[in-house]
Amino acid sequence: MISSPSPLPVAIEPERDRHLVAAVEEAGGVVVPLEQARALVWIGEPAEFPVLGEQIEWVALKTAGIEAFRAAGVIDDRRIWTNASGFYAAGCAEHALALLLAGLRQIGTSVVLGWNDDVIPPAVRTLRGATVTIVGAGGIGRELTPRLSACGAWVVAVNRSGTPVDGAVRTVTPDLLDDVLAETDHVVFAAPATADTRHLIDDRTLALLKPHSWVVNVARGSLIDQAALGRALTEGRIAGAALDVTDPEPPPHDDPLWSLPNLIVTPHIANPAPGLTREMAPWLAENVRRFAAGEQLISVVDPAREY
Repeated sequence: MISSPSPLPVAIEPERDRHLVAAVEEAGGVVVPLEQARALVWIGEPAEFPVLGEQIEWVALKTAGIEAFRAAGVIDDRRIWTNASGFYAAGCAEHALALLLAGLRQIGTSVVLGWNDDVIPPAVRTLRGATVTIVGAGGIGRELTPRLSACGAWVVAVNRSGTPVDGAVRTVTPDLLDDVLAETDHVVFAAPATADTRHLIDDRTLALLKPHSWVVNVARGSLIDQAALGRALTEGRIAGAALDVTDPEPPPHDDPLWSLPNLIVTPHIANPAPGLTREMAPWLAENVRRFAAGEQLISVVDPAREY
């Protein structure tokens, strides 16, 4: 008689989220205390991260951005680490499209100014025939591209590798960003936070955009120099901006950005925290299955890279 393999012991810390427990069990694993586990699913903060025993072979993090874990010195090269890269892409893409449409259709301005026939109707624009550049066109870009195309927009994708994005009319590497921005109507940021991506939007790059351009950020607040953005919005050098992320988060109550009618700010809800584990669950289940089978995991983190 051939005995069946033992279920993979997985710890879920610092609390046993019901969605993730169900995912582990669905994939044939068993949830156990940390000291008995071979794998750890960590859904807490970097500062609370536990000291790991050598028996932990794989750590799954619930966030796509891992810069805080790197800064805390948590990530090592003694085990496999995975993040949530791509897990939340569909939700981020939906939110980015909603923000861009809200700006172009002047929904945010209408909320602020009310029924204003002098200001609002002349500023309404359409995505039909517009060129939209996605900076950091990875998982979010692949989800956002067909949504933009369905609205009649032309998509230019910018990613680190230059790997073509299906549906984009053009995919380029970051060294061509200036040329692309000068040709684009609107730009969506979905790039990770690294030393190279800090303040991609500043006074110089904002000057490359058009007076009707909208800037959307669903990635990290550090990608945009908010002081420069505020100047461009106040002076009318671009039409508007829509931010789901800021630097810092949230902005101070007295930040002048709050008073601008051509700025939309949402409280980091492209992936709302209460729904993260629900969205993560099917991906975790697949990785538990793969780990138990000795297969390549999804979204493995390279210890030598910043994201």
